[in-house]
Amino acid sequence: MQVLKFGGSSVANAENIKKVIAIVGQAIEKEKSSKSNQKTIVVVSALGGITDLLLSAASLAAIGDEGFKEKLVIIEQRHLEAVKDLIPIANQSHLLSEVKKMCNEIEDICNGIFLLKELTPRSKDRIASYGELLSSQIIAAAFNANNINTQWKDAKEIIVTNSNYTAAEVDFLETNKRIKEYFDKVHVALFLLPGFIAADHLGITTTLGRGGSDFTAAIIASALEADKLEIWTDVSGMMTADPRMTANAKIIPAISYKEAMELSHFGAKVIYPPTIQPVMGKGIPVWIKNTFAPEDAGTLIETASVVNGNIVRGISSINNIALISLEGSGMIGIPGFSKRLFEALSNEKINVILITQSSSEHSICVGIDASMVQKAKQVVDEAFANEIALQKVEPLKVEDGLSIVALVGENMKNHTGVSGRMFTAMGKNGVNIRAIAQGSSEKNISAVISTQDVRKAINVLHEEFFETTYKQVNLFIIGTGNVGARLLAQLEKQLEFLKKNLRLQIRIVGLSNSRNRLIDEEGIDLKNWKKLLEQSEQANLQQYVEEIIKRNLRNTVFVDVTANDIVASKYHQLLKKSISVVACNKIAASSAFQNYKELKQLAREYHCQFLFETNVGAGLPVIATINDLVQSGDSVHQIKAVLSGTLNFVFNNYDGSRTFAEVVQQAQDEGYTEPDPRLDLGGTDVMRKIMILAREAGVKMEMEEITNHSFMPANCMTGTVDDFYHEMKKEEAHFQKLLKQADDAGCKLKFVASYQEGKASVGLEHIHPSHDLYHLYGKDNVVLFYTDRYKEQPLVIKGAGAGAEVTASGVFADIIRASKV
Repeated sequence: MQVLKFGGSSVANAENIKKVIAIVGQAIEKEKSSKSNQKTIVVVSALGGITDLLLSAASLAAIGDEGFKEKLVIIEQRHLEAVKDLIPIANQSHLLSEVKKMCNEIEDICNGIFLLKELTPRSKDRIASYGELLSSQIIAAAFNANNINTQWKDAKEIIVTNSNYTAAEVDFLETNKRIKEYFDKVHVALFLLPGFIAADHLGITTTLGRGGSDFTAAIIASALEADKLEIWTDVSGMMTADPRMTANAKIIPAISYKEAMELSHFGAKVIYPPTIQPVMGKGIPVWIKNTFAPEDAGTLIETASVVNGNIVRGISSINNIALISLEGSGMIGIPGFSKRLFEALSNEKINVILITQSSSEHSICVGIDASMVQKAKQVVDEAFANEIALQKVEPLKVEDGLSIVALVGENMKNHTGVSGRMFTAMGKNGVNIRAIAQGSSEKNISAVISTQDVRKAINVLHEEFFETTYKQVNLFIIGTGNVGARLLAQLEKQLEFLKKNLRLQIRIVGLSNSRNRLIDEEGIDLKNWKKLLEQSEQANLQQYVEEIIKRNLRNTVFVDVTANDIVASKYHQLLKKSISVVACNKIAASSAFQNYKELKQLAREYHCQFLFETNVGAGLPVIATINDLVQSGDSVHQIKAVLSGTLNFVFNNYDGSRTFAEVVQQAQDEGYTEPDPRLDLGGTDVMRKIMILAREAGVKMEMEEITNHSFMPANCMTGTVDDFYHEMKKEEAHFQKLLKQADDAGCKLKFVASYQEGKASVGLEHIHPSHDLYHLYGKDNVVLFYTDRYKEQPLVIKGAGAGAEVTASGVFADIIRASKV
């Protein structure tokens, strides 16, 4: 014997019902081939959306809104259309009359509600029951029209409950007796029943709660000790997480009854929570199958937990949770407080979803449905009014806007560190945990978090426990100029390499420049990013940052490839949301020391990264090296460096054959200078760099403390960039003199940054051929570190220190570092 249940989406319309008929037909044939004269029982829900329409019509009628009549018209039309699409014309009249009759009854009841302006739970159940009564009779007729002999049976006649309308409790003794009696005496291959509905001992209609059709099927399967129960829905089984939350959710091939109950209780909508209980006692296997992909294996629910290598079986969540906390010093060591709290809640039928209590007994915290908060506060404050007045207990504290995220799996009890991994993964992504609960059976670990963090938390946990293959990293990039464009090109080229070799799935989710901004959570097509960005909405930095925070994606990295001070001012907002910042922009790291220190501290506090390797030496590992030295216990005493690829390029190419202005123009044309070359030539950029290195070495330093021996005439440093070039041409004799003095001394001109024992300076120096800085060509940078370990012979880092390609590669390297945290 087999019991099959089909949900609302499976019977939403005639097309879907034809799929159901085909599935049941095959099931009957299989049953016949295995055993003789076996029965198949089908339980169906209302047509998809009909129950909501019925209850909506009743609610409108109760407030005197005649709009309920429009809802009734839609309900009648949908059922009449289903009859016409499923039943041959010659056989339609009787069924059309029956549908019309029931629709008239619905209208009569709604008219009564309209007149009374009252909708009782009993009336709600009566109205809601018509959805299943209508659908089941139409579907039974459709089976018969397809030459599948089908017996329709009203579930109200065999499932008996108490009179707790809208959530009736089953009288299993009487129900099991009636089910056995009926199915023992009637002999057909196929029975079809409406789910969800029942009747009390007086024959008055009741319902088993939303999702009760699953329960109906389980009740019948248990009573008849069926060989199996199949729940047919619109997904191919229970999943490791809600696929609407995480795109990488996987089908769970097999799961235990207890695990399935935990997952369904904590929000997994594939199966109604009470469904498991009746079949679990009889050891009846339950299959979750997909009406729209019947060939898919689905999920098998049975007694034993199948070991499949995963510690966790699934992740689920419940929204609309509120925490209520009873606190007070008067609770410590005094028995009975918990009893009184739960008694007060129970008397008002307020269900407790989660409980946690501190070992000090100073507080008890429980999670309840957010809709019950006001009632809970009222009754608890009344119950403890005396203690509150004596200040032994504080008035009930309420915190809403919360959700529960739960890990479920019987195998968790055999592994240490599961909780630690759960909390660490969420903590690294800025998900704050408000309360924790774990039973001694260790089948469930629950955490209460902000509702706005649920999506991120589920994705983070799914990645931690199920996606051993890839870590998804979401990039939001600002700045698409020379360096930004090269970075995007490098990312496009390396995406597959990173996925294959580093297990990193990098997605560029956001792009912005000074004109436009673009966000696509599925990832921006890097082959077409320019066109997509041009066609996107107007740029607005604050809105871009707010959108990044609002999206709340896991493993988010903000990449600043600008030189904009306003962009740098947004880092605080992002770091406080556990969003890592990779900055090509030097402004933040070279800002006031207090700001620099605060940014570093925020990154530590919120478990994210603030990286700026390209601030010094473009793609050279200068900052990484100094960090390694300091972290391994070395002390930096002196730094000598040529830190401007621009100035090195200029002085390597200025030989007197061309004017100094022409060489600078060439440097700008080839992308070696800042947008305003005076930042390079005036020494400001080099001052920033040596200050950043000093700070990374552990020294508190401000820009005003650095001595700048500028070689540029003052008149060149005012006005516009055009004025700058014009004035430089006039000062050619000055530059020729500097060159001649160096030549006469047998030296080269290098703009050198120096740091020694807390003091820093920058300026033009004559470099002798024997010096480590002499053999430096093109746009190269060189940094010499003199430390406790490198006293006489310095640690030297040398290479290209300017250019869009190498700078982009340095930003790329920082992105990978941020992704690995």
